Amino acid sequence: MKVLIVYDSVFGNTEKVARAMGAALEEPAEVAVKHVGDVTSDDLTGVSALIVGSPTRKFTATPAIKAWIKGLPPGSLEGVHVAAFDTRIEVTDDTPGILRFFVKLFGYAAEPMAAKLVKKGGTQGLEPAGFIVEGTEGPMGEGELKRAAAWAARMPI
Repeated sequence: MKVLIVYDSVFGNTEKVARAMGAALEEPAEVAVKHVGDVTSDDLTGVSALIVGSPTRKFTATPAIKAWIKGLPPGSLEGVHVAAFDTRIEVTDDTPGILRFFVKLFGYAAEPMAAKLVKKGGTQGLEPAGFIVEGTEGPMGEGELKRAAAWAARMPI
């Protein structure tokens, strides 16, 4: 079983989440955790599971992640379990109303990424997930790396 975790990271938080997921999956599988800029077409050969992560920037994934997913050939993920995650700030009742409105309107990065991975032929292995970052630059919210590892460990591989 081979798992590929592809991520982009602006302040290092999404990379930390991706690496926590990789560590959680190492025992049952061969795992590669790669920055989106370092992924080659050979990395997808023989993959049974693919997890893709991005920080939510302007209510969407980073341009690099969106371009990478778009560049996957149609049907290239047939037989591959796929999942997507993002890092995001927590929206609470204390969050300014305009930001709550935009989040409700536009959402986060994980859901559209997951839909695009399925459109490329993948089988959704996990529901899209978001992991909380404190403020714009971090650090990760308390317990979020453990929560991310537990989420990834449920991935069918």
